[in-house]
Amino acid sequence: MHTDTERCVRAVQSKDARFDGWFFTAVLTTRIYCRPSCPVVPPKVENMTFYPSAAACQQAGFRACKRCRPDTSPGSPEWNARADAVARAMRLIRDGVVDREGVPGLAGRLGYSTRQIERQLLAELGAGPLALARAQRAQTARILIETTDLPMADAAFAAGFSSIRTFNDTVREVFALSPSDLRTRSARGKQSHAPGTISLRLPFRAPLNPDNLFGHLVATAVPGVEEWRDGAYRRTLSLPHGHGIAELTPHPDHVGVLLSLTDLRDLTHAISRCRWLLDLDADPVAVDEQLRTDPLLAPLVDKAPGRRVPRTVDAAEFAVRAVLGQQVSTAAARTHAARLVTAHGVSVDDPRGGLTHLFPAPQALATLDPDKLALPRSRRTTLTTLVGALADESLKLGFDSDWDAARDGLAALPGFGPWTVEAIAMRALGDPDAFLPTDLGVRRAAAGLGLPSTPAALTAAAAAWRPWRAYAVQYLWATDSHPINNLPD
Repeated sequence: MHTDTERCVRAVQSKDARFDGWFFTAVLTTRIYCRPSCPVVPPKVENMTFYPSAAACQQAGFRACKRCRPDTSPGSPEWNARADAVARAMRLIRDGVVDREGVPGLAGRLGYSTRQIERQLLAELGAGPLALARAQRAQTARILIETTDLPMADAAFAAGFSSIRTFNDTVREVFALSPSDLRTRSARGKQSHAPGTISLRLPFRAPLNPDNLFGHLVATAVPGVEEWRDGAYRRTLSLPHGHGIAELTPHPDHVGVLLSLTDLRDLTHAISRCRWLLDLDADPVAVDEQLRTDPLLAPLVDKAPGRRVPRTVDAAEFAVRAVLGQQVSTAAARTHAARLVTAHGVSVDDPRGGLTHLFPAPQALATLDPDKLALPRSRRTTLTTLVGALADESLKLGFDSDWDAARDGLAALPGFGPWTVEAIAMRALGDPDAFLPTDLGVRRAAAGLGLPSTPAALTAAAAAWRPWRAYAVQYLWATDSHPINNLPD
């Protein structure tokens, strides 16, 4: 979008928050870059130039605005609506892969050479993977500086910097303030939290309807791994350097998150997974505009706009849970999952609540005895085959997956029909166009609206909803009185 100057200028002059994260405005006279909704008086048109990423602005010598804090904008929705190499690379960079594995590790995950990935990112985002990762490190550093009392040296290494000098230079260059000055500015009105926790706000593009988002997560929560407590959804996280607990609270203009991490190097990864779980980088206005073109679906959208797709923090976990939930009630699926967690999950300590375990990794589940599973024989085979493929990595699932390749891999496993494959594509892989025409709730809702209820006819009718059929499913499910549609008390 940054190449459409006229459209960008209109967004800046109208302070349209919907475009935050889509592009950034750099002001040639002040050498500052802003989000489109920056509250200051818009600069003259001839003094504006536009970039597709904060990293590109920083690489061009601009520093972040202190008023609108563009580094805290929601992520571009484009990267979650595509499955090409650039979009997958952006999701991985946002997840901290470059800091952990370097550019060769990023390229290896995507099946490209380092040079190819650098060229593609530079062409589309105006910055290579190192510059993009550097911008993210700066944002992580700012969070640690402003929300914790960590010594600056500890904050530097936790944010992924290799030296304190690089940390200091980067913070000054990006924010035009020293790390100490940043902490001093943020100390005013700062709330105190339990030692070892990090509190921050996750921005999103309005509107956001929290009912089905949090309702779905809580109604299907696995005991010991997830819970709803004091108005917040809480769950354990398995992270690269340890484990953590995330506490997510919906608010009108943001989602509050309280993170407890065993290793602060996992902060970037944890934030990325929380945003992914709640689909916070979506563009609900664009989604809802498309769905409203169907006169039968439009009343549902108008009644409660801004529905998101409830996702997962771990694709392999969701795939296992999808198999456990085949042809059984929500309560039964939770019971089966809880038994696996108790038998094979790693124990954790949660002083604030009732979380007890991490969901077991595929490698741990690969050793389970199928005869001890209270499941039909065919589903036992499906489950053991799945965890075996995930454990030996012959099947790879993640939000960086190629959607078509992942579907093919899942469909090749015994017991994987269209419902299971599409459910995983929707909630684990993040395909916004995944569709469940065989789902009983979808078919019942479709019939109630006057839409065809047979899978083939419904799929044909749903062509008008593309590429947002996964969101249409949320609106169809919302016609039911199931607990997944209600924000818990």
